[in-house]
Amino acid sequence: MTREEIMNLDAEGIESRKAELKTEIENATEQSQLDAIAEERSILDERVEALNKEIESRKANMLKVANGAGNVVAKAPVEVRTNDTVRASKEYTDAYARYLISGDANECRSLLTANVSGSLPVPTVVDEIIRTAWDKSDILSRVKRTYFKGNLKVAFEKSATGANVHTEGSSAPTEEELTLGIVEMVPANIKKWITVSDEAIAMGGETLLRYIYDEITYQIVTKKLADLIVNDIATAPAQATSSKASAAAITAAPALDTVAKAFANLSDEATNPVIIMNKLTYAAFKTAQAAGNYNVDPFEGFPVLFNNSLPAYSAASANAVYMIVGDLSGAQVNYPEGEGVVIKYDDLSLSEEDLVKIVGRQYAAHAVTACGRFCNVKKGA
Repeated sequence: MTREEIMNLDAEGIESRKAELKTEIENATEQSQLDAIAEERSILDERVEALNKEIESRKANMLKVANGAGNVVAKAPVEVRTNDTVRASKEYTDAYARYLISGDANECRSLLTANVSGSLPVPTVVDEIIRTAWDKSDILSRVKRTYFKGNLKVAFEKSATGANVHTEGSSAPTEEELTLGIVEMVPANIKKWITVSDEAIAMGGETLLRYIYDEITYQIVTKKLADLIVNDIATAPAQATSSKASAAAITAAPALDTVAKAFANLSDEATNPVIIMNKLTYAAFKTAQAAGNYNVDPFEGFPVLFNNSLPAYSAASANAVYMIVGDLSGAQVNYPEGEGVVIKYDDLSLSEEDLVKIVGRQYAAHAVTACGRFCNVKKGA
């Protein structure tokens, strides 16, 4: 064996080679063979000495560690995958995009860390889109949100007598007279569908989900649901009934004191008033401001929210509500199935045009659930 080969032998290999050399010595017939064997035995002894030094060095190091020498090396953190971390992953996002197209949820469910019954959890990016739609909506971000299953009955104070001051020794105060009404919030599906090309579907992954959910969520959450709430307020009766909360009403044209008059009709519980109007009505108020006094704010410093489901003052018919002043906490939206938007994929209806129909729906109920929080401003006859 060469020197290099011998110096790479372990203890077992050395003993095996020594046994082979013993046989070679017995069979040697020339002095040159014995000289070569002697030289190899010398290298083997050198290798044995080197191995012994390595062993002693390891023992010494182990003893030092046992006595506290060296630095403690922390273990590499082990990633704990939960359903939340899975939903935030690109892998799950891509699988969910494929699920929308195929309707096969097996791939998504195989990625989840625990069995999930019912609806398939949406990727985190979809939650963010819907949450952003809420936050961006000036109207929806201010209403009360609940998540009760089925129909929801909400009690509201129809009328009540005030509190009394009772002086010790005097007659007992008159018992409060409280009349309650109950609003029954019945959920319904709010739907919107759009068509997209086969090329758009081919984008896949997060790009496809954003393309679909951004548009449908805007149309359902930000636009249609906000319009429905505005209509709830505009059609609320001036006098509360046993099943409908009331909204005050005045008749006035856009003028410097119109908002102030409407605000005066709100209850003390309306602590965060806003103004809702068509953008063209805003222009009418600005015209009144310019014609009157530049230093007077016709909006009393209240936030102005625009919703064009209300008619512009100039186009409104007689007695139509063209502006709302009030606290949007007096309106409520209930989500029996959560805030998510359910998406359905239809690649057959418009297949001859190479288009795919995407249908979105949200199951929700909405209503005015408190009296005295709103005042509707109407156009005169």
